[in-house]
Amino acid sequence: MADQEQNTTSRDYHLEIPFRNQPFGLKGCNALDWGMQNRLSRIFSPQTGRTVMLAVDHGYFLGPTSGLERIDVNIVPLLPFADTLMCTRGVLRSTIPPTFGQGVVLRASGGPSILKELSNEEVALSMEDALRLNAAAVAVQVFVGGEFETKSIHNMTRLVDAGLRYGVPVLGVTAVGKELVRDAQYLRLATRICAELGAAYVKTYFCEEGFETVTASCPVPIVIAGGKKLPEEEALNMAHAAVQQGAAGVDMGRNIFQSQAPLAMIQAVRAVVHDHMKPKQAFEMFQDLAGISRKAPAKPRSTPKKVPAPRKG
Repeated sequence: MADQEQNTTSRDYHLEIPFRNQPFGLKGCNALDWGMQNRLSRIFSPQTGRTVMLAVDHGYFLGPTSGLERIDVNIVPLLPFADTLMCTRGVLRSTIPPTFGQGVVLRASGGPSILKELSNEEVALSMEDALRLNAAAVAVQVFVGGEFETKSIHNMTRLVDAGLRYGVPVLGVTAVGKELVRDAQYLRLATRICAELGAAYVKTYFCEEGFETVTASCPVPIVIAGGKKLPEEEALNMAHAAVQQGAAGVDMGRNIFQSQAPLAMIQAVRAVVHDHMKPKQAFEMFQDLAGISRKAPAKPRSTPKKVPAPRKG
């Protein structure tokens, strides 16, 4: 017991200051436990409410795809510019420095390779192991409209139950097969199903028409997938259009690590997502950081003056 004679009486109660409770204002997380909100704050910037996720989990079904042959060489230098790293537990343990202090989202579903039917996935990660690895969230593939739709949704709900038990958010990743159209109607359906069944946030694709209805009808944050490799300017345009229409950020992989200058590209993407930079300025920033000379706009050809025809007579 402390010496009661030297125990100073409490007196500084700040009676004139109302009690402060600073909530984390991320969409849809107001009823989540403190641990859930804390983990989400390691994914989404508390200042902007947005995220730049660096996705490098492709190897779980593609193997060493282009740009991911050596994660220690190609990816680790990009980590200071990522809000979140999305990877597998194998890569995290073997390659990612333990000093990485941002959020980690672990791929939690898998099984078949690109050689098999991808929609036939199983839960491939226990929530206990996610906790051992200090994960901020786990990600599971959901194949709405696919052959194994019910199975993939059940995979997600099992992880949601475990996540609620331990305070770990679940990211529902909407997968679109070749036979499905990536339009607003489908994306509204897929993202809403994930949110209704407990996903804390959802990763989906961007669509040119009606994407704002997708984000409006989903009660949890949406981040867009980068998808296939695009020219850098197109990828920046897509990221800008998505966040302007309600996306809470991007989860880009190939459009960063397969870029001709990945370090410059991830910084340009950050400027679009967090700093509201216009795509044209962000592309110029990319060129400057990459040391790529900007092409001067072609000068319009001057129209030769018509020589008057000689008068007759």
